[in-house]
Amino acid sequence: MKRYLLALMMTLVAQGASAGVVGQNVDYRQGDTVLEGYVAYDDSIKGTRPGILVIHEWTGVTAYEKMRVEQLAKLGYVAFAADIYGKGVRPTGPEQAAKEAGKYRGNDRSLLRARGAAGLARLASYPQVDPKRLAVMGYCFGGTAALELARSGADVLGTVSFHGGLSTPNPADARNIRGKVLALHGADDPYVKADEVAAFQKEMRDAKVDWQMNFYGNAVHSFTNPKSGNDNSKGAAYNEKADRRSFEAMKLFFNEIFATH
Repeated sequence: MKRYLLALMMTLVAQGASAGVVGQNVDYRQGDTVLEGYVAYDDSIKGTRPGILVIHEWTGVTAYEKMRVEQLAKLGYVAFAADIYGKGVRPTGPEQAAKEAGKYRGNDRSLLRARGAAGLARLASYPQVDPKRLAVMGYCFGGTAALELARSGADVLGTVSFHGGLSTPNPADARNIRGKVLALHGADDPYVKADEVAAFQKEMRDAKVDWQMNFYGNAVHSFTNPKSGNDNSKGAAYNEKADRRSFEAMKLFFNEIFATH
């Protein structure tokens, strides 16, 4: 009975802690293009707090990104899922997703950066956000986008890539990075080859960026998304340990970058 009451109390405390979290879809623009993002924050927190931009996988803003945004809100941040593709553009399969993502991952990354910047500006506009304490993170395609936003010189204190593509047609742009960088990578990811990893590390060193890179054994691409299945032989699969460990690494990283600002 005592154990039951203790468990019930813990459940009620947890519910109370997240009771103030609100989330909603948000329309905004980049040029003439209407975009639809998702914002979440804890309404019970007073005053401003850091803002974190979350950039989606190659299928666009889905329930997965919204879940991640709400996780960050429960940690005390204002989180905003940026929309790179445009309102209503949500690929439904690998072929469509690859085609849509390819429009932005080509050699001209200017539109990708512009869409990321539009999301960052929308995030910074919220009255709950301290515009001097911003970070960007992304998953897969979103990891590539987050790094490109940092390379553009965006005013962010930190950038986190979860199993993202690391290559860029403009490695010299890393000198524009203004904050710290954390790359979280599956050690067995077949889509991001060893030479791409080495080139990324050289890029960071040459630009004298304050960077970190964590590798997770037995993890392939898309290791944070349960919808990726559990068959590593397909190249993309969920890995509970890598998911949990990378999320904890992200939390430590954010604690570090925001502690001094």
